[in-house]
Amino acid sequence: MTLVLPSDYHAINALERSSVRWIPVEKAERQDIRPLRIGILNIMPIGEKYEFNIIHPLGLSVLQIEPIWIKLESHKYKTWAPGHLDELYKTYEDTIKNSHLDGLIVTGAPVEHLRFEEVEYWEEFKDIVRDSRKNTPSTLGICWGGFALGYISGIKKLNFEKKLFGIYELDNLDPGHEIMNALDDKFLCPQSRFAGMNDEELNEASESNDINILATGKESGHTIFETSDHKLLMHIGHPEYAASRFAEEAIRDKDNPNVPNVANFDYNNPINSWRMHRNIFFQQWINFCYKRIS
Repeated sequence: MTLVLPSDYHAINALERSSVRWIPVEKAERQDIRPLRIGILNIMPIGEKYEFNIIHPLGLSVLQIEPIWIKLESHKYKTWAPGHLDELYKTYEDTIKNSHLDGLIVTGAPVEHLRFEEVEYWEEFKDIVRDSRKNTPSTLGICWGGFALGYISGIKKLNFEKKLFGIYELDNLDPGHEIMNALDDKFLCPQSRFAGMNDEELNEASESNDINILATGKESGHTIFETSDHKLLMHIGHPEYAASRFAEEAIRDKDNPNVPNVANFDYNNPINSWRMHRNIFFQQWINFCYKRIS
């Protein structure tokens, strides 16, 4: 139906151009509707520019969504615009002080090359996931966020010498699943990562019913999977990316010897061939969270 946002939120014009409805917080408070409180733990560089990639598909829901922006106390946000973090973001503890979240999204982060224990905010991150798994219908991890949730679930991360970079086809392995049942048998998704999960360990975890593997690809390996209690959902691609965001990364990395030419994508003519996957995946996840609290 609509997003609940501060009146001065910086991406209002971009949302309106994309036909995403929104209302100011003060108006939402006067309505007899409780919006879904979706936490977004944003750890991406230049995070304020990235926000649109997440709230755009959320804003297409028929449900009213209030994005709750979460910051880490133990992280230094070096590339963010001055003041933005303090104006819009709260710590996880402040976020759940009066009410737990209805869903939590964990974004990617540029720390794929590090062991998880070397990441400065790892202990705080684990505490957040532990609480979210207990008190929130679903925690969705994207790219590094997916790696981190997978590692917490017992699956190792594998680092790559060369970046996996391009638009690749995925096979839907569970078309009867509550989230996957609206997706095509085959669909496209951006991949932009220097790491992946261990497919053999995921297969073993699937055989022991600890992990459900939901989508896989010839080039990208197992890409979407979840814990068997359905509380942690991992998508190690970047379904949320706008075509412009993907083009910016391709242009930025074109002279990097560890980054091959972007596959199946022309950054001079950026066409979004994965929009349906993005929109349906996020809508199905929102519906999953809503059904768990209603």
